[in-house]
Amino acid sequence: MSDAIIPTSAPDASRPDAHPSPNVEGRFSDPLFILAPARSFTSVVSAMLGQHPQMYGLPEIHLFNAETLAELWGFYSQWRQHGRAGLLRAVAQLYSGEQTVQTIMLAQHWVKRRLSCDTGSVFKELVEKANGAILVDKSPETAERIEALCRLQRTFPNARFIHLLRHPLAVGRSILETFGELVLSRRDSFDYGTNPPTLDPQKWWYRVHLNILLFLKSVPQERQLCIRGEDLLSDPDHHLEKIAGWLGLRTDSAAIEEMKHPERSPFACFGPPNARFGADPHFLAKPALRKPKASNPRLEAPLPWRSDGRGFSPEVKELARQFGYK
Repeated sequence: MSDAIIPTSAPDASRPDAHPSPNVEGRFSDPLFILAPARSFTSVVSAMLGQHPQMYGLPEIHLFNAETLAELWGFYSQWRQHGRAGLLRAVAQLYSGEQTVQTIMLAQHWVKRRLSCDTGSVFKELVEKANGAILVDKSPETAERIEALCRLQRTFPNARFIHLLRHPLAVGRSILETFGELVLSRRDSFDYGTNPPTLDPQKWWYRVHLNILLFLKSVPQERQLCIRGEDLLSDPDHHLEKIAGWLGLRTDSAAIEEMKHPERSPFACFGPPNARFGADPHFLAKPALRKPKASNPRLEAPLPWRSDGRGFSPEVKELARQFGYK
């Protein structure tokens, strides 16, 4: 099936500056990648940034988690098929301008034609289809794998990165509430210093952030920005203007106002039945910008998910304090 069958109408032509031109060298804009563990405000922040007239926020496409598209499609098979939804929705929207059962089927054909391609070249196709807008990627699983981060950097050596933070207590609670028993399958979510091992998602929070910090050592400082999600959501005007300015994009009030409406993203809702998800289900159900709860969890407090009264490990507390948490 020829790709020409799928009409082109993306980004949304109704938005001002929805079709920015390529830069002066004639190439398209390098993407912006949000690096964070899951449950770290990645869905809402990506949607907010993607509403800037010169950016385009993607759902979770997971492309860099494998070397080839065939390998990726095999990984997200059977019970993990939800992992395919983000890429299918992105292709449907970028190539057809809408997400319906029919355009998702066309997107499935698009994927099948590229199964032998490396995932980096597939991502580059999406970049070109965005017509000069900066693509915003927020696939949290990428940050869990050093090899995925290295694959990303090889593909886009000039990409920019936002290291997005959230308090480890809030992340731990959210992980358990969202994924429940699925967390039990993750070996990196257990404290093996107890008998039997104790389920403790702080271990996972710590490992993912170490991965990100290790990776960012190879990235020039001017191409990385670290920001606490709680700060961004509490004072969006200030932080969104800061991010836009760092990217060299518009910082006028109209652009910032657009970014405060993540619910306007074409991916800020559940997709059609053959590609239902692609982001945090809680966000898809209620995609509006909301300030985080006013509670200020302390790093010294006992962890609510442990029955032995223990708190954060010394290394987790040290890293969290480096991030500005107390």
